[in-house]
Amino acid sequence: MTKIVTELNNDIKEEILKDNLIIFPTETVYGIGANALSEKAVNKIFEVKTRAKNNPLIVHLKDKSEIEKYAIISNQIEQKLIDTFMPGPFTIILKKKEIIPSCVTANMDSVGIRIPIHQMAHEFLELVNVPIAAPSANISSRPSGTKVDDIKDEFDSLVPYIIDNGEATIGLESTVVKVIDNIPTI
Repeated sequence: MTKIVTELNNDIKEEILKDNLIIFPTETVYGIGANALSEKAVNKIFEVKTRAKNNPLIVHLKDKSEIEKYAIISNQIEQKLIDTFMPGPFTIILKKKEIIPSCVTANMDSVGIRIPIHQMAHEFLELVNVPIAAPSANISSRPSGTKVDDIKDEFDSLVPYIIDNGEATIGLESTVVKVIDNIPTI
């Protein structure tokens, strides 16, 4: 049975480190997250969501200083976008480093990086202290969850914890941008 909590605890960190999934809030929608460095954990996301494995995941980080551990900032335009829009409802596509498993990126050489501005999401990322691969918390083809009531029945017993922090303030997925030929492209 899934536990719905409103405060973080060390059991949540242990579940992530044991390759389990956690549903957590962001400013955009609720996400279903796993340790982005664990193929076993990431593959659970695809199974639980019935998501196609050729659909890459976004990697959530706790702050900008972590980006270069997992991806390569290739030019000043990418850096300016990061400086301007992160943290926030913004994902940037960067060249990935080898530490990110190919299952996260659907075997592509790039990775989506996001740093949520949401306080509880930030605290969750601080607590677990690993990058979190996370798409929206919904079964594929269904609407993204913006509050726990939208998703709790779909994921009951499939995740050990859902972190409830009320309704998402934005309600739409983050804007995804890739710099192509020196032009930011949505």
